[in-house]
Amino acid sequence: MQLNWDDPLTIQPKADLAPQANGRDDHQVIQAMRPVRAEDKKVINGHTDINQLAPFKYPWAWEYFLNANKNHWTPLDINMAQDVHDYHHKLNPAERHVYENVLAYLTTSDILAMRNIGLAVMEKMSAPELQIYQARQVYEEALHTWTYQHCIETLGLDQSEIYNRYRVVPAINAKIQLANRRLDSILRSDIDLAQRDALNDFVMAYIFFAAVFEGSWFYNGFSPIFALQRRGLMKGTAEQLQYIMRDEVLHASFGIRVVKQIMKEEDYRPDPTQLNTMWQEALEAESAYAHHLLPQPILGYSAEEHIEQFRHIANRRARQLGLEEPFPGAQNALPWLDEQANLRKEKNFFETRVTEYQSGGGLRW
Repeated sequence: MQLNWDDPLTIQPKADLAPQANGRDDHQVIQAMRPVRAEDKKVINGHTDINQLAPFKYPWAWEYFLNANKNHWTPLDINMAQDVHDYHHKLNPAERHVYENVLAYLTTSDILAMRNIGLAVMEKMSAPELQIYQARQVYEEALHTWTYQHCIETLGLDQSEIYNRYRVVPAINAKIQLANRRLDSILRSDIDLAQRDALNDFVMAYIFFAAVFEGSWFYNGFSPIFALQRRGLMKGTAEQLQYIMRDEVLHASFGIRVVKQIMKEEDYRPDPTQLNTMWQEALEAESAYAHHLLPQPILGYSAEEHIEQFRHIANRRARQLGLEEPFPGAQNALPWLDEQANLRKEKNFFETRVTEYQSGGGLRW
């Protein structure tokens, strides 16, 4: 067959071919596949060509990808020499306990986030502009895992002991198991998102990872390190986490937008009882974790403040999803957190569009 270069979607037969003995005429024109139209695309359960990027139906997903690539960095870009001195000579036992257990939780969490997007979510997307950003997200979760490992190794901590804490510390393990349960519910080869039960599992898992895991647990989870940073301690680690926070901000924001689009396209609303159970389980796990981190307050930071801040952030994520707040009346217990987490102090970095990324640059204080 020859391509018609004036109309490459139509395949022309060769002129010298004769009809076959079985009656099939190879002179007949092979019908080309219909061009992809943006309006035919869907987030899930779509049937357009997943290999064809444009025309975009979700140009905002491509913008997420472009913005994410402006935040290119590695943990080797940040000087950790002062952190080594701080950890061994300035932190008291309670502060070292906080620092170590935050890293112990995060090291496993980012691997879970990587597996969720890379193994359970990407292959169910039916628009490539969504998958391309998520491919970048998988890389970023791996980069974050390297960052925590780099911090642990640089400080000379026992890597085996730190990494195994998620298995032997109940308060860390409980959070990991909640996430594992959500991941396992959709990491099934036989899942069919055209079925409402399977769709419910997928949407609830997506809400969990976007709004709870990354949007609340991670956003709130960096605050103990930022509390040390505010006192002039562990500033290298805190700067690493600020770079990670930029990525996680996009991950959670993207996930929330995808979930809202799925709910619209599939005419689906999550069950309020299931949502309430999800938030209550997340609060219970976060409360136990906070009390493990902070059995006694450290200067300027307590378990009660950590828990109340989780409730406050959870309400913010629910509002972004267009859902009812799970914890009405929760207060902003750490008003410095948004500022501490942001590159530009005058903006709430989570809620604003990312425009300030600089490839390979350090943060300026």
